[in-house]
Amino acid sequence: MVKRIKRRPYGRKRGGFGRILGWIIRAFFLFIILSILWVLLYRFVPPPITFTQLGDRLSGRHVSRDWMPLARIDDDMKRAAIAAEDSKFCAHWGFDQDAIAEAMRRNAQGDGVMRGGSTISQQTAKNAFLWQGGGYFRKGLEAWFTLLIENLWSKDRIMEVYLNIAETGIGTYGVNAGAQRYFNKDASNLSRTEAARIAAVLPLPKERDAITPSGFTRRYGNSISARIAVVQRDRLDSCLYGDGETAAPVEKDEPVRREGPRAKTVETPEAPTRPATAVEPGAEYEEQPPTEPTPEPVPPAEPAPEAAEGNGF
Repeated sequence: MVKRIKRRPYGRKRGGFGRILGWIIRAFFLFIILSILWVLLYRFVPPPITFTQLGDRLSGRHVSRDWMPLARIDDDMKRAAIAAEDSKFCAHWGFDQDAIAEAMRRNAQGDGVMRGGSTISQQTAKNAFLWQGGGYFRKGLEAWFTLLIENLWSKDRIMEVYLNIAETGIGTYGVNAGAQRYFNKDASNLSRTEAARIAAVLPLPKERDAITPSGFTRRYGNSISARIAVVQRDRLDSCLYGDGETAAPVEKDEPVRREGPRAKTVETPEAPTRPATAVEPGAEYEEQPPTEPTPEPVPPAEPAPEAAEGNGF
């Protein structure tokens, strides 16, 4: 009796490479599904912990954070973040191509100072879902999560998460915890100067201090304080309010005059007889000897200056 051997149909036999490719495809689609669900969850739930916060805890450092809804955060704190980090926040779809191109151009000059072109959306994606540090792999993941939050979250939700998880000091996360650390108050009633100082700390939170800033940090904070009025005047924060309008003006401390070689004068409601200055993007990364600027009248319809370049490229 002859025993018949069953043969595998043609094309069904897969070698080691085929099996590996199959697992890669499955893992890719699993990552897509899980990342979408992860982003959708954070649309309604505050992130319980981030990789940066986890790193602090594992190193034995105390982590201070205190979530505050965006509606309660002082309007000038929101404007300070836009003025310092991303002036086109309400207009772009997650990426500022002009800022990225400018950062790449300056970095190619090789002056030893690395500049970034990250938007608030990119920084939120990195802080909420990823880890610190560079590398093309992490930047690729950052781009993916940026697209997700821009399409699955609202702009005000992006700002809310950003202001609550951004590092504002060693072991301190969020502007509310930062306000309590530096000024012994919460973030619902900050002066314009206090909001600007917290925003000035954001790019290098482990190296800068908002209580008694000196040198570059003080000058950078003064420039942000001046640009807050520009953000309010040009309604660059309009996407943070449900009716599409900015909040009503609030009288606060007078903006401080910025000294530097790249300044322009801008008339502000708080000081109509005293020009406040606004600094062009990237100036906060350049240490230059202060000189007296030459006043140049700015038409009222001129768009606001570029914002700061973020936490690194």
